[in-house]
Amino acid sequence: MSPSPGLPASLPVSAPPRVRDRLRAAPDGSLRVVHRGRDAVYVDLDGWCLGVVSAAASAVPCALRSRNADLGAVAGRSAYVRAGVLHLDGTPLVVGRVLCVSAPRLDPRASGTTASPITQVIPPTTVVGLVAPLGLVGRPLGLDDVARLVGRGDGLTPSGDDLLCGWLAAHRAAGVPTPEVDEAVRALLPGTTLLSATLLDCALHGEVLPQFSAWLAALGTPAEADRAAVLQSVGHSSGAALLYGARLALASLPRPPISTHQKEVAA
Repeated sequence: MSPSPGLPASLPVSAPPRVRDRLRAAPDGSLRVVHRGRDAVYVDLDGWCLGVVSAAASAVPCALRSRNADLGAVAGRSAYVRAGVLHLDGTPLVVGRVLCVSAPRLDPRASGTTASPITQVIPPTTVVGLVAPLGLVGRPLGLDDVARLVGRGDGLTPSGDDLLCGWLAAHRAAGVPTPEVDEAVRALLPGTTLLSATLLDCALHGEVLPQFSAWLAALGTPAEADRAAVLQSVGHSSGAALLYGARLALASLPRPPISTHQKEVAA
């Protein structure tokens, strides 16, 4: 099928490694469109939510990224895969650059971080309504909290899932395994939206938003507060929930970490 009249012959995009590999392994065929808008289109790729986002949209780690200000005429009315390439409205999305979406590695043995003790980790205003009824203020996140968080909230990415994403990704960055929580999260993925389940899967693999990565890299530096504010501004409450979940995780580690980047600078 050729692109419809008025559509570009192809759309260049960048891709995280797992997104590229999933497309390469995908069989040819039509895909269900989960959501479409001017800045983002999401499709169901064999039970995994594959996104296509413009420069104006959140650069989620499960998405192909376009440098265009918006997706323009490629509205995502139809989607299919052919020979490992996603097509929207007949337009092939050709992967060029491969993106790193992994959280920066943190050193849990290092000192000098500005992370607060667990009793001083205060939830942002937009997250209070989520965590206060659960009693998830001033204490570590426990295994029993997982079932109460997965799918809790509204929209494509419920706030409870966003919080868990931050918690999981921070542990992956610190190299601290969380097998019981991981198992519980995976078992509950069918209970949330397809996009949110996919982002939880990304967090389990340590794959994050660029704003989250930038904040982690700034831990213990003068830029930490500014990077936290940028992360918190993502979406209505998604960034705030990610930040709170990550801060709960870092404050619960035996010794709160700083980024290996900051360790090198201090040396």
